[in-house]
Amino acid sequence: MLVAPSILSADFGILNEEIKAICDGGCDLIHVDVMDGHFVPNMTIGPVVVKSVAKIATKPLDVHLMVEDNNFFIDLFAPLKPEYISFHIESEKHPHRIIQKLRALGIKPAIVLNPHFNPDSIEYLIEDLDMVLLMSVNPGFGGQKFISSVVEKAKKLKELINKRNPACLIQVDGGVNNKNIQELKDAGVDVVVAGSYVYGADNYADAIKSLKV
Repeated sequence: MLVAPSILSADFGILNEEIKAICDGGCDLIHVDVMDGHFVPNMTIGPVVVKSVAKIATKPLDVHLMVEDNNFFIDLFAPLKPEYISFHIESEKHPHRIIQKLRALGIKPAIVLNPHFNPDSIEYLIEDLDMVLLMSVNPGFGGQKFISSVVEKAKKLKELINKRNPACLIQVDGGVNNKNIQELKDAGVDVVVAGSYVYGADNYADAIKSLKV
């Protein structure tokens, strides 16, 4: 299991130290939640802050856009060379266009499905994606309770991926911890985002290690 701690739960007063700690602690990606206050009822960070994160990070950035204008935000964050940029399917009228744009920028495209979205809705996009992010909470805030139905959704998505694009990864974000990590692994999940579970731990390395099943 790959682990992508979300810096949404980090202490922004000592952000450089927090980034170094998760990289030294064995994380695989650094998950960056970008919210515009319109698509979700919260606002987070922009490219100025993430640029400083990128300078410290020794692991790739995984940027999750929760915004209404994907094109605008992709143009802001693409110069930072994240490995992934993910966008919500319901926020985009022309998802293939966004996917092609990310590919042209050398960034791996990913689509996000909120808890109520059926994996079948992206059946004809799967072949063009590097990752699908399944939200196991409603997006907008950290520290929410895990929505257990995502496990069955992951199994369904895995079947679709195996048929159409076996290289595509499944990522789950929201309420992930050492109590539900094994069932996520068994369901075919490849990457987990963990914010409060990692940053709320006394030892970040131990928390990250406990998710690497």
